[in-house]
Amino acid sequence: MDIAEKMNLIERPPTEEVVTHEELIELFETNSSPKHYIGLEISGFLHLGSLISTGFKINDFIKAGVNCTIFLADWHTLINDKLCGDWDTITRVSQYYQDAFKLVCPGANIVLGSDLYDSRKEYWKEFIKFTKHMSLKRTMRTLTIMGRSEDEAKIDLAKLLYPPMQAVDIHSLDLDIVHSGMDQRKIHMLVREIFPKMKWKVPVAVHHKLLPGLAKPAEDDDSQILGKMSKSDPNSGIFIHNTDNEIKKKISKAWCEEGNIQNNPVLEIAKTVIFHEFSEINIERPEKFGGNVSYSDYNQLEKDFVEKNLHPGDLKQTVGNYLAKVIAPIREKLNLNEDLSEAIKKSY
Repeated sequence: MDIAEKMNLIERPPTEEVVTHEELIELFETNSSPKHYIGLEISGFLHLGSLISTGFKINDFIKAGVNCTIFLADWHTLINDKLCGDWDTITRVSQYYQDAFKLVCPGANIVLGSDLYDSRKEYWKEFIKFTKHMSLKRTMRTLTIMGRSEDEAKIDLAKLLYPPMQAVDIHSLDLDIVHSGMDQRKIHMLVREIFPKMKWKVPVAVHHKLLPGLAKPAEDDDSQILGKMSKSDPNSGIFIHNTDNEIKKKISKAWCEEGNIQNNPVLEIAKTVIFHEFSEINIERPEKFGGNVSYSDYNQLEKDFVEKNLHPGDLKQTVGNYLAKVIAPIREKLNLNEDLSEAIKKSY
């Protein structure tokens, strides 16, 4: 595979930006198997955004010859009060996440934060050295990576450790590429600013667009962060354990205004999930409404939607059917016992 093909894989949807495109080309010119990571909090039931869309993007990296690592940030989960801060629950849900990503991304390595810290005796020394380059004000500004406001009035000291820990994780794993949703951009920009001062390797940053929730976005909503599909809101997204009928019903109720492509969750799912796995999608409809139509290119589907040649109802029905085909094989293989399911529900 040549470099152009590798770049196309990494920059295909839902990738939003590469910092920088030129650096990534140079990396591929000098390294046939660069090291990548994406860090994830262990914070609840997996859904279409957190497992499928993210997992498919990881698989793009793998196809491009990248050595991929999924970093399950158990200590960050504790710091951020997820899963009620209960270490036993965090440990059990970590295994559920490992099982899920092994199904979706069998070519990726999976590393637990606690294992990294136990095995790397230099970690905390490097952590202290890194924090010497961070002001309290700058640390507060990066708290948005945790889903928290930089103006939050009451915040415990442990949460201020979260951003520098995330940065030092990157150094400890000796990474060439850091990958995340757009909501983690601030920490990667901090890394690119501070690592040169410490003479640490500076990674290329790749950020993907977050899959929006199914409801109509608020007028002032930043769809990349506030309107994202949420683990804590069962009505905002498609969960891996939803049945085929539940998936189709949720899609049928999703916001999908005729002709409007802005923050349209059904179109985003079609672009980043359905067209990722299917080379062609077929829309079945009566002859009086235009008859059946097939699309092998998302851009043509979007064009027809904008020009109102494709009705939201037909799009929803098709996306629901194809989405069920994507999720069903994963759901059937992914074990989630009732006890663990209840523990997760209690944490919301």
